[in-house]
Amino acid sequence: RFKEILSYVDRDYVDSADTEGLTDYAVGRMLEKLDPHSVYIPATDRDKTDAFLQSSFEGVGLDFYFFRDTATVSATLRGGPAEEAGLRPGDQLLRVGATAVAGAHLGSGKLMQLLRGARASSVVLTVGRAGQPQPLSLTVARRRLPNPSVEPGVILIDKQTGYLKVNRFANSTYEEFKAELDGLRRQGITRLVLDLRGNPGGYLDRATRLADEFIAGSRKLVYTEGKGEQYDTQTYAHVAGDWEQGPLVVLVDENSASAAEVLAGALQDHDRALLVGRRTFGKGLVQQPIALQDGGELRLTIARYYTPAGRCIQKPYGVDTEAYQRELTERQQRGEFAYADSMHVAKELRFRTDHGRPVYGGGGIVPDVFVARDSLLSSIYFTQLCRKGVLQAAALAFYQQHRAELAGLRPEQFQATFQVSDGELESVGRLARRAGLPPGSAALRRCAALVRLRLKAYIAQSAYGPEASRAILRAEDAELQQALQAVKDGPALLALLHQS
Repeated sequence: RFKEILSYVDRDYVDSADTEGLTDYAVGRMLEKLDPHSVYIPATDRDKTDAFLQSSFEGVGLDFYFFRDTATVSATLRGGPAEEAGLRPGDQLLRVGATAVAGAHLGSGKLMQLLRGARASSVVLTVGRAGQPQPLSLTVARRRLPNPSVEPGVILIDKQTGYLKVNRFANSTYEEFKAELDGLRRQGITRLVLDLRGNPGGYLDRATRLADEFIAGSRKLVYTEGKGEQYDTQTYAHVAGDWEQGPLVVLVDENSASAAEVLAGALQDHDRALLVGRRTFGKGLVQQPIALQDGGELRLTIARYYTPAGRCIQKPYGVDTEAYQRELTERQQRGEFAYADSMHVAKELRFRTDHGRPVYGGGGIVPDVFVARDSLLSSIYFTQLCRKGVLQAAALAFYQQHRAELAGLRPEQFQATFQVSDGELESVGRLARRAGLPPGSAALRRCAALVRLRLKAYIAQSAYGPEASRAILRAEDAELQQALQAVKDGPALLALLHQS
């Protein structure tokens, strides 16, 4: 029927018709009627979606932000192609090859596509640079660059607590995690904080391999159930893991999803870790990738994930995809991010952990210890400062003016001594007005502490690199501080895990 209608449109419609586009649209709307996560990926988008799961990419090695619809280089990878070609923080990207990018209303994703390309290929970047009357054309040779999914491990609190953040489950996540954990163990850690906040998932088997590093014996890690027996699977622990005994706290939030929820759920069901944060996203549907003849890919939901205790991770959904996408906003509006008693759990879907603690199904993983989200992070004014690149622009301007002074400080000295002045805060307000934000001195005062923190972190990133920036943010991270206190208090941690 669809092919017949499309053939009539192609042959007889009064105007020219994009039948390929119509087909993509129809297929997309059809899949939306099934569930929120069954999707069709056109051949032209395969590389972009697959890149999320890769541990490296072919690129030029630079970070950028948009300010007033122009992309500005915020940092270059040290020793990377962009730095070697002469690009500097503060350079404004005008053209990538033959494509004009300044004022072109491009998103970050489109610009990243232009910057990436085939291995050993070159791209000419035309940039505007302060102090130069004419644009500069710099030829950059692309090469394979690392895209790690696990941040470098760090030692926190009296050199006994290790901290590891897993940002996604990519093809090399397990190997990255093992290497970072081994490094922390060699430094003598006795307890561990695992950060899964903002982790959207990825490869399930990488998540279960991480779970196996924490869970002893041959206990169940996850199981799936689908329409046919071929989609019913059970995964069990089977190796002697590297951290099966030490105290463990896991950080989660509303953006922890899919494979991240599988890992968190397994650790909670087996009373292996204390979960700290907020209820997770609630994506518990399994998609099978199916290659299509046109080069596209169908990712079709074929099963549901269940935690070892039997909890279904998937939150409820209907045919209204937009309502499903609004669910996190509705959680925030009803106070779930601010108050533990605003969290709605399905009391009838009650399960028990290994030690008899009650846990609940019906959508997402509920943490053992609730930590409220800073409400200022969601304030309209602060959100606009971030989206419009105001904070990055202010930080970069400061870095360029004080580059020599910053070079004379070690990163830890900068973190300990540097304070964002009132004058720098005022410069943020001026840049905000240039970016089209309404005058908001009162709004800026309300979020001043958060603006100062982000500004300091962005300055550190330009001056010393990403790890210096992360260290500054960690020091003021209320959720992380709660996790550190929990993991440090060993007896209380054990009592929480064993209470019924």
